[in-house]
Amino acid sequence: MRPMTRATLDKQPHDVARMFDGVARRYDLTNTVLSFGFDRRWRRRTRQTLQLRAGEAVLDLAAGTGVSTAELARNGAWAVACDFSLGMLRAGRLRRRRLAMVAGDALHLPFRAESFDAVTISFGLRNVADVPRALRELARVTRPGGRLVVCEFSHPTFAPFRVVYLRYLMRALPWLARRVSSNGEAYQYLAESIRAWPPQEELARLIVESGWGEVSYRNLTGGIVALHRGIRPAA
Repeated sequence: MRPMTRATLDKQPHDVARMFDGVARRYDLTNTVLSFGFDRRWRRRTRQTLQLRAGEAVLDLAAGTGVSTAELARNGAWAVACDFSLGMLRAGRLRRRRLAMVAGDALHLPFRAESFDAVTISFGLRNVADVPRALRELARVTRPGGRLVVCEFSHPTFAPFRVVYLRYLMRALPWLARRVSSNGEAYQYLAESIRAWPPQEELARLIVESGWGEVSYRNLTGGIVALHRGIRPAA
């Protein structure tokens, strides 16, 4: 595996998949430690924003080990975890045997058109090679009137806090990850990919240009994370 330490990499799927294979074993624990436990709140807010109802089908793309998928299923929805990292899916299968888990690439989803009432991707959109194409693929597999929620790291809105956050992101996070994660070097790339990710308004515009309607967003934890919501147009 060649080093993935620059956010400007072309993000070839097999390279990114290998990186996540390497962190799969302690991925959930590492995320909880690095986020100071806020990851649980972000998953809950994602589920609430999707407004899932019992019996609806929801796709959780870039689901990793399925911890976010299990949260989505709490309302009685049929939740499907999809990820291109086989290591992540294997780790998730050991812990969550009842979840539906499918290996798949965000740019070529292995589902028929209009298969889901809702779709979501959490902390994975910035890792795909072609973001607009991934958003269009999500629209393709969503029924007309269906919902999209993108939960992703973003830009803190309060300038002094943003300075402190960026220092943590680039210095403390990789240092801490090396002591908690099963592959600490991968978190240097992840930190840089977060810093390079576009701000809230730019991502909202990109979602609109990818075919979604009624796009809006809300900030969580001072803008560390943003939830972007959209509706699949009927036409």
